[in-house]
Amino acid sequence: MKQSPALPLATAVTLPASVDNPHYRQIGGEQAVRRLVERFYQLMDELPEARAIRAMHPPDLAPAKEKLFLFLSGWLGGPPLYAERHGPPRLRQKHLPFPIDTAARDAWMACMNRALEEQVSDADLRAQLAASFFKTADFLRNQP
Repeated sequence: MKQSPALPLATAVTLPASVDNPHYRQIGGEQAVRRLVERFYQLMDELPEARAIRAMHPPDLAPAKEKLFLFLSGWLGGPPLYAERHGPPRLRQKHLPFPIDTAARDAWMACMNRALEEQVSDADLRAQLAASFFKTADFLRNQP
């Protein structure tokens, strides 16, 4: 039986994120995503329960803020800025050097949930985003 050659990744057909995911528009676009990211990192600095995850970051959070904004833009269904500038996100691979256990996941989620509460007024959207963020954060766990 003759096997057909695999398509190169560059020719794989994917729908634009905005077709599948309307959250970028619902949350309020670029400025709303930037506000969410800014508040998230403020909370990481402020909340005692986030001390361990804050320690995983460099003192200057500006590069992390920009990368999270770029990633969330596409992840939420907006422009795929991260992929355009850095290629595929490969979240799990990029987080492997950090010990992410349930406590780290929960600390990250505490910051994000509070940022969502403060920045997203639509309760249904907030709940959808929180559930999606939890799935992603849980996927990044690499410690028991």
